[in-house]
Amino acid sequence: MVAITIGLAGAGQRAASVHATSISSSPRARLGGVWAPRAEAALDLAGQHGATAFASFEELLDQSDAVAFAVPPAAQAELAALAAQRGKAVLLEVPVAADLDGAERLAAAIAAAGVISQLGLGWRYAAGIRQFISETVPRVWPQGGSARLVSGALAQGSGASPWRAGMGVLRSLAPHLIDVLDAALGRIEQVRAHGDPDGWVGLMIEHAEGRFSEASLTATASVKIPRADIEIFGSGGSAAVEAEAAVGPDAYATMYQEFTEAVASGTPHPLDARHGLRLQEITEEAHTDLIRTA
Repeated sequence: MVAITIGLAGAGQRAASVHATSISSSPRARLGGVWAPRAEAALDLAGQHGATAFASFEELLDQSDAVAFAVPPAAQAELAALAAQRGKAVLLEVPVAADLDGAERLAAAIAAAGVISQLGLGWRYAAGIRQFISETVPRVWPQGGSARLVSGALAQGSGASPWRAGMGVLRSLAPHLIDVLDAALGRIEQVRAHGDPDGWVGLMIEHAEGRFSEASLTATASVKIPRADIEIFGSGGSAAVEAEAAVGPDAYATMYQEFTEAVASGTPHPLDARHGLRLQEITEEAHTDLIRTA
């Protein structure tokens, strides 16, 4: 069994450490090296995992079959497009780009190159959430649902990165909640938003087949432990999951197992760059509505 050599772009975020640990622990992957805009950060993370710290992104590409990204969305859109043009598979953080134009250009570059892409939607790889979507929800004959994401990730003094604080809860965190609602209730066809872009945001979502959901989100609450409650209702009862609590190291192990399998077989993953673009289209539609009504 040949291991897939995965290079890691980024070293300054907690996500980078999670990626490095997950790659190093994967039976079918090998951490080929680390590159980051700050050489010191790359050296430190690479040293922790016995890997090489590369001086340039191009050197990382030369030594990798695939690249996992833990960089801000604007940088990811440009770097991942370069990786795809070099024939490298890419594992992308969400949102995939800083804006819709960047997401469209990245998805187009990946499609043109014909490489494997996959999204780091941690919730969707958790066993509990997968069971919720595929087994529990169908048993209640779903008609609609509600969701609530409450976090202090963007609160004053949280230490949130400038890009995440600038994008706000709707653009930076909502894609994860929207993705699960989309999977549980059917393809999202329309979304409307109200509230405060820097505070509490409400979403009214229309799904295919006449289903509806509502979501409330804030990332500026004074809470120590974030929550993401999702509940689906139907003629057969109700089904609920707390997404934040459901995610553990097993989710990232599954993510890399599926990524390496997709790269080795050349079989596209359903959570690919096109799905990332669609999530960004939904959040941008909601953001436009939110700004118009704020």
